[in-house]
Amino acid sequence: MAGEHGAEHHAARVDVTTYNGMIGFLKWGAVGAGLLVALVIYLIAG
Repeated sequence: MAGEHGAEHHAARVDVTTYNGMIGFLKWGAVGAGLLVALVIYLIAG
């Protein structure tokens, strides 16, 4: 039973790591998209 609990805890830890990775990826993706849009607007307006 202890082994099963450990496996569940490990899976939960992996899920949290994946979740944090996705959040980081989305955050930087949004930053990159924002910079790209700002650059395009700057080039068009400039």
